[in-house]
Amino acid sequence: MKTIISITLVGAFALTAACSGGEPESQANNAAQAVASEQAMSIDRLDPALDAIIAPDTVIEKVATGFTFTEGPLWYKGRLWFADLPASRVIAMSPDGHYETLIENSGGPTTASTSGFKGSNGMVATKDGDVLITQHASRQIARVDGKMGMTTFLDKFEGKRLNSPNDLVFSPDGALWFTDPSFGLAKQDADPAKEIDFNGVYRFADGKLTAAIKDLVMPNGIGFSPDGKVLYVNNSGPEMALWRYDVAPDGTVSNGKPLVSWPGTADDVPDGLKLDAAGNIWASGPGGIRIITPEGKVLGQIKLPETAANLGWADDGKTLYITGSTSIYRLRIAGTGQMPLYSQP
Repeated sequence: MKTIISITLVGAFALTAACSGGEPESQANNAAQAVASEQAMSIDRLDPALDAIIAPDTVIEKVATGFTFTEGPLWYKGRLWFADLPASRVIAMSPDGHYETLIENSGGPTTASTSGFKGSNGMVATKDGDVLITQHASRQIARVDGKMGMTTFLDKFEGKRLNSPNDLVFSPDGALWFTDPSFGLAKQDADPAKEIDFNGVYRFADGKLTAAIKDLVMPNGIGFSPDGKVLYVNNSGPEMALWRYDVAPDGTVSNGKPLVSWPGTADDVPDGLKLDAAGNIWASGPGGIRIITPEGKVLGQIKLPETAANLGWADDGKTLYITGSTSIYRLRIAGTGQMPLYSQP
């Protein structure tokens, strides 16, 4: 059975998502955004099992808008942190839609070898309460302390500079995993500044950085099953697919295979992903965010009027935030999302 439920924009957020910190948005622009987005938000229900995860009366809200390309959402101490990637800034937004810029030049110093995606991307809280962010311009993972100061956390593999770290996650055993495609380099894989001859998926544990996967062309979003025994990686192209791997106790991976593939080409590619407590994968890809069982069955799809790049859980896993191209969206779920290992609510 396939049912499509159209979702209307919640006007309070569309019309009052004013910015703080000297970044006001005109009421006329807000109104235009509201009219445009009313036309294209929906939840495509491909299986009745989705009702237990996203209730049939669920409303998608647009919470804030006016950005260039949002990424890397992280619920941190009562606010949503996210990156405006081309603008190279980290922003914090409260649930009422008010936001402020926390970090300018969040991707680090811009160089001639940096693409338009020069800013920071994925973010994750650490055990001690700091935040790690991936920086495209600086080609590293940086640690952000409580005063918004940044220091290098990881920047090299076997003496060579990383490409442009993209997304990252702590596995249940406490190891840090991250993807390192070449999106942040001006010529990507052909860029002369590229020092590593593959685009890897890395594991950092006990002070040692290991390349766990070397054969994906453009690894992007990354996440783990609740028990930590399965790793999922979105490969952005040219063969667009969500990959799954078995993970051994020592962190080695095996039996890699595509779980879901997207044939052809698209402007929006497989990007961010998150898991829920039941082990379902919520993966962005062409046309929106798909909710996929561990067996690879697509239960449904969240569609937005623009590219849905990434997503993150809040409110103990009951709220889903989605970073679109220019806007932040939100919906409540009937299931429970898997909050990050070192969540800072």
